[in-house]
Amino acid sequence: MPVVNPEKLVALQRAADDVRNICILAHVDHGKTSLTDALIATNGIISPKLAGKIRYLDSRPDEQTRGITMESSAISLLFSILRRSDANDPASAPVQKDYLINLIDSPGHIDFSSEVSTASRLCDGAVVLVDAVEGVCSQTVTVLRQVWIEKLKPILVINKMDRLVTELKMSSSEANTHLERLLEQVNAVMGGFFQGERMEEDLRWRERIDERVSASKKAGTNEKTVGDEDDSDTATSEANYEEKDDEDIYFAPEKNNVIFSSAIDGWAFTVKQFAGLWEKKLGIKRAVLEKVLWGEYYLDPKTKRVLGAKHLKGRNLKPMFVQLVLDNIWAVYEATTGGTKGKGDPSMVEKITKSLSINLPAHILRSRDPRAILTALFAAWLPLSTALLVSVIEHLPSPPISQAARMADIVASSPGANYVSPEVKDAMTKFKSEEGAPVVAFVSKMVAIPESQLPQNKRRTGGTMSAEEARELARKKRAEFAKAQAIANGETDVDGVADALGGAAIGENGKTEENEEQKADPEHLIGFARLYSGTLTVGDEIYVLPPKFSPANPHAHPTPQKVTVTALYLLMGRELESLTTVPAGVVFGIAGLEGHILKSGTLCSQLNGSVNLAGVNLGSQPIVRVALEPENPSDLDKMVKGLRLLEQSDPCAEHEVLESGEHVILTAGELHLERCLKDLRERFARCEIQAGEPIVPYRESIVSAVEMNPPREKDLPRGTVMGTTSSKQVVVRLRVRPLPSSVTEFLSRNTSAVKKLYAERRAEEEGRRGTDTPADVPHDQTLERDGLEDAGVTDTGALLSAAEFKAQLKLAFLEAKGEADVWRDVVDKISAFGPRRTGPNLFIDATQHEICPKFLRENHQENTNAPTSAVSSDTVTPYDLTDKITYAFQLATAQGPLCNEPIQGIAVFLEEVTTSVPSDEDSSAREKLGRLTGEVIRTVRQSITQGFLDWSPRMLLAMYSCEIQASTEVLGRVYGVITRRRGHILSESMKEGTPFFTIVSVLPVAESFGFSDEIRKRTSGAASPQLIFQGFEMLDEDPFWVPFTEEELEDLGELADRENVAKRYMEGVRRRKGLFVREKVVRDAEKQKNLKR
Repeated sequence: MPVVNPEKLVALQRAADDVRNICILAHVDHGKTSLTDALIATNGIISPKLAGKIRYLDSRPDEQTRGITMESSAISLLFSILRRSDANDPASAPVQKDYLINLIDSPGHIDFSSEVSTASRLCDGAVVLVDAVEGVCSQTVTVLRQVWIEKLKPILVINKMDRLVTELKMSSSEANTHLERLLEQVNAVMGGFFQGERMEEDLRWRERIDERVSASKKAGTNEKTVGDEDDSDTATSEANYEEKDDEDIYFAPEKNNVIFSSAIDGWAFTVKQFAGLWEKKLGIKRAVLEKVLWGEYYLDPKTKRVLGAKHLKGRNLKPMFVQLVLDNIWAVYEATTGGTKGKGDPSMVEKITKSLSINLPAHILRSRDPRAILTALFAAWLPLSTALLVSVIEHLPSPPISQAARMADIVASSPGANYVSPEVKDAMTKFKSEEGAPVVAFVSKMVAIPESQLPQNKRRTGGTMSAEEARELARKKRAEFAKAQAIANGETDVDGVADALGGAAIGENGKTEENEEQKADPEHLIGFARLYSGTLTVGDEIYVLPPKFSPANPHAHPTPQKVTVTALYLLMGRELESLTTVPAGVVFGIAGLEGHILKSGTLCSQLNGSVNLAGVNLGSQPIVRVALEPENPSDLDKMVKGLRLLEQSDPCAEHEVLESGEHVILTAGELHLERCLKDLRERFARCEIQAGEPIVPYRESIVSAVEMNPPREKDLPRGTVMGTTSSKQVVVRLRVRPLPSSVTEFLSRNTSAVKKLYAERRAEEEGRRGTDTPADVPHDQTLERDGLEDAGVTDTGALLSAAEFKAQLKLAFLEAKGEADVWRDVVDKISAFGPRRTGPNLFIDATQHEICPKFLRENHQENTNAPTSAVSSDTVTPYDLTDKITYAFQLATAQGPLCNEPIQGIAVFLEEVTTSVPSDEDSSAREKLGRLTGEVIRTVRQSITQGFLDWSPRMLLAMYSCEIQASTEVLGRVYGVITRRRGHILSESMKEGTPFFTIVSVLPVAESFGFSDEIRKRTSGAASPQLIFQGFEMLDEDPFWVPFTEEELEDLGELADRENVAKRYMEGVRRRKGLFVREKVVRDAEKQKNLKR
């Protein structure tokens, strides 16, 4: 294959209609990188013989060792195709046309799903791979959902078709049935996405109709009849407008959006290809053949007519897909690798090559390796690159077409969409790339590149050497010569002589220079970006918009900074090529953003009216935390700098410093953690680093159990506490209750909606009183409030409005059975959510005078019951303490009493606050408010803790959803490993037509470390799990439980022979955090005796 010159690729970037930006998505080990190899071989970058083996885009050594992709990589490819100059004239001469394919290969492992999210936002189309044997797996559903969310146009590739022949030994008819079932599974996933979206749209439509009907009723009865008719007409028109056809979302071979392939054997085909092959032989038009080659259509051998299933009349005919397509594929495998010895039949190979008019080289026909003949035959007959790239060009959209369809929805879902400038929106939608058009680019992630691999630092091939390079080469030659001479003379210290001579060199001044220590190769951060409008040139100045930027307030802190573009790059997998300018619609690398973008961001040529595109849903949030420390304490600065570089270059890794001063790294899973530590040690920090035990998150909650200790206060209801400050001047009465599970789940799902409502409330308050922090707010509270701004994750889903949130929260409370009286009218009394203002805990103002401001009250104004002269009076009222009490609630829910982990699922009712602060001659009562602040916060926090412990406490464990595909031989071993690690099986189903079972289970994150390795060892590599974080699950065991009934004491004894798992988890966390753990060091102490006495 001829090597494609990069200058030709750069020239093709200008023709936007001939550019395709695609990403390859699939489950792990479904053949993405092997498929990409076949495409790369067409450009002469690698040999076609090595395609599928070299895995060119897996450029990291650990990717090659493990055989999986860990980072998404981009490469630009040229593909030439012969097209008729006039599509309507069949007699017109074919003309060669060139296309530019910007291809991104993404990982399939769940730990690196954030890489999939960043890759999909840059592309216009997606190639989704599915293993022909394993079928739809967990990550397949994830990538299909990502395609649906990003509104990418997909192509389905059913890969590893060779496994049906060589591994499962299926006949062509059995394979046809298996493929039909597989296609139904994929389409069922797509149909599920469509159905969910239609249900949401239908709900919104009904709400609009109800609002219109209620508005017409309020308008009066003068034009009632006409109004009703208008409403009915509008409703009918809206119903017709809302209807959507789901036909175009499904995969069907007759639509040419399904490709059948074997990447390892280098072949692929579409139904359209075989229709062209059989058109002349059967005398059937190509357009007709394309529609009937898949499905229940049969060919009458006598009349050569196509029959439907109804017209078979009992005849046993093969479907056309089996007869005309699969039988031929199976015949090639039988001829090359079939037979008793697996070496095929040479005479059959000769017959096939003649019928296909293919000439194989003589040395290949004489080869003893049957796979060489197989791959050569398929490469000449059904080359993989042709089938795939022709489908990509014909079926997937170019950047102008894609942006016209997608950009309006993407801009509408961005923060502050109503304030986006019409020129910016118009330029993105209409793909304006001329000079003067607004420049908008999205940087999906930052990539770390060693300095030596940058184009400006690479030595050009064929050029003359510099003086330094010549001296270095001469030094090496002298060392080699000295070593050879020493060996010839029989000297023993050979290495010493060679080092001495090699280290000596003649300097410019005639002095000898010592051999300098090799300099470290520093890392540089390059932005992985896509340009949506305008043209970007080296030296341009452009604004960098942070992820939380909103055009509604463009100058808000942090203020967007203007940076200069220092370099632009064409991404070529392991290599980079320098560019001077980049037109719209291109995926490229950009330098000059280091220190200005943390993970992702938007570049825009203007600040006012710009758009923020950085709302990417990463798919997997970091759940595994590990404390790090350098082996040599003097390397601490190196480690911190390395952690900052790692955090910028990895979309999912995060770095934080705990209160104890520990440096902690957050990763998506165990494999992701291994990769981050390897990068830290070898690339970013370049020092030895010790990693502690993984820190797993827990949650604390309470339940109303059957067997609980009696309430602490006999005269008060359970959970009620009377808290008195140390000065006896403030008394707070509150009650803690467990929230209904339906409410807790609702609040956990809608954290982003709560955060949005809180931001709106805060903006209203700042607008009324200015942006300054009130003087009486504690300093800690100010820090907490500032920290909240960076606490959340940008959510791309639809957020609930205040009215919708309130209505759905009321419905969640109504689901609580048996406690309707307790939760009646509670929603209107909610004063705060916690912890961090957004958590699944409620602070409810149940005082008689309603002293706290209400969070969900529609007319959210200052409390009308508060005395207007509270500030000027000389007395301290409960209204002065509300912010302190609310802050104490945030602190109490952020660190629970069991092991200082966040609390979820409790409601704190504030019932009464009494103040009696006397004023004396030295200071007034209001001057004592500062001293009371700390007392009130401490008292309320302790009271909530006591109320919490009055119920039966529970630990909530972080859980993984685990999916494993295993054969019947290793099923028992898989079950044994899951059970031993406290997991439990949810379902087990057999994949029809295969010997594989799909096992779905849940597993505690705390027990998951080393789980994948153990599964692979126990099953000899036959099973590999996929772990996806599912949420928190309550461990139904009281960590403070001890046997106290007669039956329990009789069965278990006083020491409780049964292990309390919840207590073990709780004490493990307390021990790690340095908290007090009550334990007996010596259990059975005996007096030691000396045998002589």
